[in-house]
Amino acid sequence: MKKEIFIAGGCFWGVEAYFSRVLGIEKAESFYINGGFEGVTYKEVCTTTKHAEAVKIIYEDSQISEEIIWNLYLNIVDPYSLNKQGNDIGTQYRVGIYSNDEELLDKYKKLNSQFVKKENKNNFLEFLPVYDQTKAEEYHQKYLEKNPLGYCHINLYSIPKELLKEEYKKNIN
Repeated sequence: MKKEIFIAGGCFWGVEAYFSRVLGIEKAESFYINGGFEGVTYKEVCTTTKHAEAVKIIYEDSQISEEIIWNLYLNIVDPYSLNKQGNDIGTQYRVGIYSNDEELLDKYKKLNSQFVKKENKNNFLEFLPVYDQTKAEEYHQKYLEKNPLGYCHINLYSIPKELLKEEYKKNIN
């Protein structure tokens, strides 16, 4: 069954590029979410709103599990950093998982509870419904494909080979 979540993990360029390479992820697109209204622009997000930069991920749960997505997510974020990932600082760079599917959101909350228990440390991850969403401007979509030297705090080569889509395996030794 197709499922949809929004993942916030700092700048959405790297999160989108990372998850778009993973088997079972059908689509990854950059959005602004949960700022109180729709129709927001990048300039507004950077200066006057409370929106998060997030990536809408559509996946097939028969091909990839929530546990794998969760572990990949933890591979690219610092859950203990408040409103900061890499060199990016501000509320738009907060970390969290968002969905209007309450059962799905509960799965991710449970995975976080297990993680917190294992690490014996609380984190700043949000787990909330999606209150509003605006697709980011076209120049933000697939940004790192269009700008391969663009800044990214995420190691795009840290995806295990068995989880990579075929077109990305050719770049791995």
